[in-house]
Amino acid sequence: MENYGIAGIRNVALLSHSGAGKTTLAEAALYSAGAISRMGKVDDGTTASDFDPEGVKRKISISLSLLPFIWQKTKINLLDAPGYADFGGEAKAAIKVAESVIIPVAASSGVEVGTEAAWDLAEGAKLPRCFLINKMDRENVNFDNIVAAIQTKFGHKCLPVNIPIGSFKDFKGIVDLINMKAYTGAHPATEGPIPSGMEAGAADYRGKLVEAIAEQDDTLIEEFLNGQELTPDEVVDGLKKAVAAGEIVPILAASSLTNTGIDQLLDFIVNFLPSPENREVALVDGGTLKSSESGPLAALVFKTTADPYVGKLTFFRVFRGTMTSNSHVWNATRKADERIGQLYVMRGKNQEPATQLGAGDLGAVAKCAITFTNDTLAMPDSPVVIAPTAFPTPTYSVAAHPKSKADVDKLGQAIAKILEEDPTIQSHRDSDTSETILVGLGDTQLDVTAEKMARKYGVAVELKPPRVPYKETITGSARAEYRHKKQTGGHGQFGHVVLEVEALPVGSGVEFVDKVVGGAVPRNYIPAVEKGIKEAVQEGGSLGFPIVDLRATLCDGSFHPVDSSEICFKIAGAGALKKGMEASGPVLLEPMVTMRITVPSNVVGDIIGDLNTKRAQVQGLNPEGEKTLIDAMAPLAEVQRYAIDLKSLTHGRGHFTMKFDHYQQVPSHLTQKLVAERAAEVAAAQAAH
Repeated sequence: MENYGIAGIRNVALLSHSGAGKTTLAEAALYSAGAISRMGKVDDGTTASDFDPEGVKRKISISLSLLPFIWQKTKINLLDAPGYADFGGEAKAAIKVAESVIIPVAASSGVEVGTEAAWDLAEGAKLPRCFLINKMDRENVNFDNIVAAIQTKFGHKCLPVNIPIGSFKDFKGIVDLINMKAYTGAHPATEGPIPSGMEAGAADYRGKLVEAIAEQDDTLIEEFLNGQELTPDEVVDGLKKAVAAGEIVPILAASSLTNTGIDQLLDFIVNFLPSPENREVALVDGGTLKSSESGPLAALVFKTTADPYVGKLTFFRVFRGTMTSNSHVWNATRKADERIGQLYVMRGKNQEPATQLGAGDLGAVAKCAITFTNDTLAMPDSPVVIAPTAFPTPTYSVAAHPKSKADVDKLGQAIAKILEEDPTIQSHRDSDTSETILVGLGDTQLDVTAEKMARKYGVAVELKPPRVPYKETITGSARAEYRHKKQTGGHGQFGHVVLEVEALPVGSGVEFVDKVVGGAVPRNYIPAVEKGIKEAVQEGGSLGFPIVDLRATLCDGSFHPVDSSEICFKIAGAGALKKGMEASGPVLLEPMVTMRITVPSNVVGDIIGDLNTKRAQVQGLNPEGEKTLIDAMAPLAEVQRYAIDLKSLTHGRGHFTMKFDHYQQVPSHLTQKLVAERAAEVAAAQAAH
């Protein structure tokens, strides 16, 4: 694919609600541009965008697809991002490297949660955007009503630049309000006059558009108010400037499935959406970098894919200079040299070799050794570092239990590869429960992750809710002794320990103090007593959970010159601690988390009611526009599935963050239930072994 120069490129992200037709729209665009010979279908898994088996199976997009094609001597890089919230990191990556956003809206559904999410992403990145009212071939669609709904939600700067001719089976094409011509039929559309009966409606919509264009320029508004018609050039130039500034958000109509209105959408992308020429990107040092064909290389890695057969693919956007095949670059993020092999232009999963890729363009390279998502590739003499993509923070946790010994051995390596591919997944080993924890954006994402581990790396895992890391402590103090004595012929066993056990403040840990006098316990056995106590702390006390925040003081004991040994005093130390725990008012502690929940203000009552059922304490309510921030403290045990609960309560409009805060005593009525569950768990584990 030849180099089209920075002015001849359009990087456009497709963002919307799942099911609004992004992937079919991309397919229609590729077909119109001659990049593919026939349109694939989402249901058949034959589109250029969707090639992951896990996404094909679910009939949803689960990863960002790069889809370049040529239209009117311009290279358009479409970035088809998943609409499903669990894969929101992919949309964030698309936003980072695009200059504009198209938000498809299903004509049969109107404005949905994902429409709002797409708008918020574009707004946050200050990117020009437009709406495409898609699926105009569906039953019971009303263009005017959807336009009104868009304007109600997002403001009256959202204005049609074309309108549909008919709907459902009668959807024939569109009327372009810029040149007041009609375009009918699928690709290639036929140009003609506006159909009879549509002139007045088209004139009304055009009048509002031209007025909005005129309002952006003092000279134009004066002409407009004096009754002068804006010239065609003034309309085109004014609209282009207004779109780039975000002062007008165009609305277009189409049917991706019938490929009607798609040619006009592509014309609009070329003529009115911005090229990368004036794009500035933030740097980590607080400065900015302007996109430029001249100057040393600066490219950002926005996506990584890992596959045991294809290998690692690193997707990048060139912001300055040129990336060349078979060269060396400087990874400015990691301060190390990286060898660049063959460059590729990607179209879905298909690779087309490229000699070089210039500023503004997107591409991929295989087998980078040290480079990962969010790294900047530059030159040693100009090691700028581009500010990384701010990916969503994962909040939904599961425990990944390997199904076999072979799976245990391969799990770590498989997870490392998964983390390379998806920055919205985190993993850690819980030292309290000995579980491998995966944290993501939702259950669908983590189910897909488990399937990918099985398919790509041959690692089978079962996903379960993580065990809550309860702790046990005491509320008082006691003196306890334990005598370990065994006589079985020959040498016997003897160890006798007296401990004083007392509670310590929260967070103090477990202390061991030696106050033995007179050699009641010989010095060489005291480390064994301490070891026994520390092992007992991990095994748990009378309630069956690890012990925290107490002091165990060895104050007395006795020994036998022949029968005593280290193991005897280790057993005695553990036994004395457990007896002391039982006599010191043992209680159960549970982890508490702070939560910051952002929801539409009209559902705050429902959210607080739900939090009350989870033993949560609401600590603050802060309205911010149409949203409210709720600060709360809750037991971890009650909010492990909160990502799913909140999605249900807010229809996907809410989000939250969660952070461990402290341990707190479990209410007594719940303690017995938890202790019984723990005992059953331990018994089952012992039976299994």
